[in-house]
Amino acid sequence: MARIPDTELDRLKREVSLVRLVESSGIELKKHGKDYLGLCPFHDDKEPSLVISPDKNLWHCLGACDEGGDVIQWVMKCQSVSFRHAVELLKDGDAALSVPASPVKRNTIAKHPSSLAANPDDQKQLATVIDYYHETLKQSPEALNYLKSRGLDHPELIERFKLGYANRTLGYRLPEKNRKAGTEVRGQLQNIGILRKSGHEHFSGSLVIPVINL
Repeated sequence: MARIPDTELDRLKREVSLVRLVESSGIELKKHGKDYLGLCPFHDDKEPSLVISPDKNLWHCLGACDEGGDVIQWVMKCQSVSFRHAVELLKDGDAALSVPASPVKRNTIAKHPSSLAANPDDQKQLATVIDYYHETLKQSPEALNYLKSRGLDHPELIERFKLGYANRTLGYRLPEKNRKAGTEVRGQLQNIGILRKSGHEHFSGSLVIPVINL
């Protein structure tokens, strides 16, 4: 897949209004000094903890999420899509999609587990991650189109070899970092080679071809 030019990324980060993007998602924002505050849609937010800084066009959750970023990260988080897919949505003007009121129901990929917990069996944990990447690929038009361009889009091939797509969303399925369960599962995923020490995925924006034998 061709790399997205930095000039295009900079243009989107600069020209797409994050305030309008967030409001178009159905989130009410209120002015607070130079910033805007609203209820974070990514956790059960009782008090406004979502901060939008229009001067920098950035967002940050001061609550349980403790996450943030630019317009691209917002779309990735809202829609559970890859970096590239989020860029395409922004370019096409289709990123203003509503965020369901319940953060638990915002995922569109029903087969994915809501949370990936630590498993005493590393092999079973690895199989769970493979299944996650496999379902992500089947739900990703961009990944399927890439396979089609390479002549690798036969359904039986995809299913038999468990082809997958790592689109940087695995971290959203893990327990919060500040919880014991979150620390345990991240440590295990680092040990089996899924996560780097930085916490990022080894396979980021990549086609995943697992090697499976007896």
